[in-house]
Amino acid sequence: MKKLAALALAAALLVTGCSAGGSDDPGPAEAGTLRILAGSELADLQPVLDEAAKATGVKVKFTFTGTLEGTESLADGGLDGKYDAVWFSSNRYPAGIPDAAKRLGNQVKIMSSPVVLGLSQPVAQRLGWDKKPPTWGDIAVAAGKKEFTYGMADPSASNSGFSALVGVASALAGSGTALDAQQITAVTPQLTQFFSAQQLSSGSSGWLSDAFQRRATGQDPGQKVDGLINYESVLLSMNSSGKLPQQLKLIYPADGVVTADYPLTLLTSASQDARDAHQKLTDYLRTPGAQRRIMQVTQRRPVVPGVRLGQQFAPRDLVELPFPATQQAVDALLSAYFSKIRRPSRTLYVLDTSGSMEGNRIEALRTALAGLTGADNSLVGRYRQFHSREEVTMLPFNTSPGEPTTFTVPEQNPQAELAKLKDYAEGLEAGGGTAIYDSLGRAYQVMAPLQAKDPDRFTSIVLMTDGQNENGSDLAAFTAAFGSLPQALRQIPVFTILFGEGSGDELTQVATMTGGKVFDARNVRLASVFQEIRGYQ
Repeated sequence: MKKLAALALAAALLVTGCSAGGSDDPGPAEAGTLRILAGSELADLQPVLDEAAKATGVKVKFTFTGTLEGTESLADGGLDGKYDAVWFSSNRYPAGIPDAAKRLGNQVKIMSSPVVLGLSQPVAQRLGWDKKPPTWGDIAVAAGKKEFTYGMADPSASNSGFSALVGVASALAGSGTALDAQQITAVTPQLTQFFSAQQLSSGSSGWLSDAFQRRATGQDPGQKVDGLINYESVLLSMNSSGKLPQQLKLIYPADGVVTADYPLTLLTSASQDARDAHQKLTDYLRTPGAQRRIMQVTQRRPVVPGVRLGQQFAPRDLVELPFPATQQAVDALLSAYFSKIRRPSRTLYVLDTSGSMEGNRIEALRTALAGLTGADNSLVGRYRQFHSREEVTMLPFNTSPGEPTTFTVPEQNPQAELAKLKDYAEGLEAGGGTAIYDSLGRAYQVMAPLQAKDPDRFTSIVLMTDGQNENGSDLAAFTAAFGSLPQALRQIPVFTILFGEGSGDELTQVATMTGGKVFDARNVRLASVFQEIRGYQ
């Protein structure tokens, strides 16, 4: 086999990235075409945009990305001349960064969706929340008592997750004003209560809903959860899909929510033709007919006065909670979340160091892992690194599994342990064969005592290989052995990384069987994929 401190405000953004047609190059400008860099969740707008094209002659060429990555490119001028507009769930973040804000032109809100809690009907009834909406404080108390469990997207990776974090923190602070660092410290104990009930994390709101559905129906072995914190539109769509064994009761906290308003935003560098197209398209999308169509297709709320809300939107008048006004407050909130509030993580990395990894590939692996220790100071890298209280095990393999090495990052003064981790990563060497499934089996053996000793962690395995299995047991043998594992171990998802000549079919089977996800690193930087996976851990 052959083998980016001023930008801190944006660290609360959606990170999961993909691009239309597998390319991040929208091509040259075309008359009547808007090249839009957008959040991937907007793919569901395509039927509406097809109708808009027939009515206005304006076509949309989407490239999907994470808002964090998009904001970074916006701030450094990487979008100038390449795109005509951006369309994220909110412009609160790039608007707070001078170099990004100066490139934002005309902004037109198209639709909205609040971030709320969806609970299975029996749980909502048991808690009495089907009759009287709770406050965020009520929810935090119930969560601390483990009266329900839920899934939520990582707030450093997803706007829905960060909106939920802002919402509960702002409501608990109770000042009616934007959060500051002192208030965040005061509500940290209550936030810790709230997040103790989180059992499922994700780097995107879409994968979160899919994982919830698969667990609810027994399609994957992960632990079932009682509800989700997500966009109202996602929860309504899940209810209408017919895929849930029990519909979710949407809980709108009495003290308010944070709402995404989806502004279609022209870039200041856009041409006159693009400006005209933006005007035509936004005018059309804000017509009553198009607003009703958006409601029907995407389950998002209209933003044009006079357009009647569908029956599914209840309550109709929502209290909007204040958003942090400074980058310092955002930084303090996220730092507290990772270092003190959320349940800590445990990750075991199964790393291919076979001979085919020699040269650029092993160097890419070293760089990717070192970046997670704080070596990557980019905007994305800042919140993708290993956090205080986290437990990380490295298990390199070639012809056979290597020796596992575990690092536990302390809550206070973590730099020394991170430095050890970095040294370990930079010392990886390539050579030998490729025993993928013996090594993955060994990973579960290593996980067993760690899990038994401290089960209250987000636990996952990451498997990276650049080739086909050559030594030891095969996929069939691993599948058979997996079925006999204790339930607690079978519930550990495996996130597989397809690299080089790795078998996409087999890595997909492993991810599907274990409730994980496949990440493709064949055409992007390996470091970017390792960073992306962090949103799921």
